[in-house]
Amino acid sequence: MLALLICGEARAADEFDGVKCGSDVSKALVGKRSSNQPVAALEGRHKDLGLKNLGGFEVSDRLSTESWLICRREFEVLVDTRSQVIRDVLPFPSHSKRSPSFIGECQVNGREMVGTVLAVLDNKAGYNARDSHLAKTLLKATAAWKIDEAQERFEALSIEGLGCPLEGIATLDGGP
Repeated sequence: MLALLICGEARAADEFDGVKCGSDVSKALVGKRSSNQPVAALEGRHKDLGLKNLGGFEVSDRLSTESWLICRREFEVLVDTRSQVIRDVLPFPSHSKRSPSFIGECQVNGREMVGTVLAVLDNKAGYNARDSHLAKTLLKATAAWKIDEAQERFEALSIEGLGCPLEGIATLDGGP
C-alpha cells in the first residue's frame, strides 16, 4: 500500500500488458482476461503497440470476436463472453476493397455451411458491398477460417468451392 502512495496512481492491468511488437502476439494474448475497459483508454495506454480497435462481432451468446490492430497487423481475438477469457487469436491477412474481409455464413459448392466463417474474399469484379440488390452475390474466398464454437478456436478452412455473400463484408475498405 505504501508503494502505491509513493509511486502514485496504480494502473489497471489489461490483456495487452506484456505484448511487444516483434513477439508472438497471439501467444501473449491467449488465456488472458479481456478487461472491458474503455477502448480509448486501452488505445491510449498502449500507443507503443499502435493499438486500435477495429470492431467486433457477436458469434453466439457465449463467444464474440474483436478485431484489433496491434503493431501494424490485424488480429482477430476470440473471447468467451461469460468468463471474458481470450480463447484464440488469429493474425488476419491484409484486406482491401478488392480483397475485403468477411464474417458470417458461407456456402460450399452451393450448399449452406453451418457456423461462422472469417474470410478474405476476391472482389476483383468491383462489386459494391453496400448495394442491397447485390447482398446475396457470392464471392470466392482467398483465405478462410471457421469458428469452432465447441473448441472455442479458429480453424483453417479449405477455400475449395467456398463462396460468401457480399452482405457479410465486415470492413469499410470493402465498400465505396
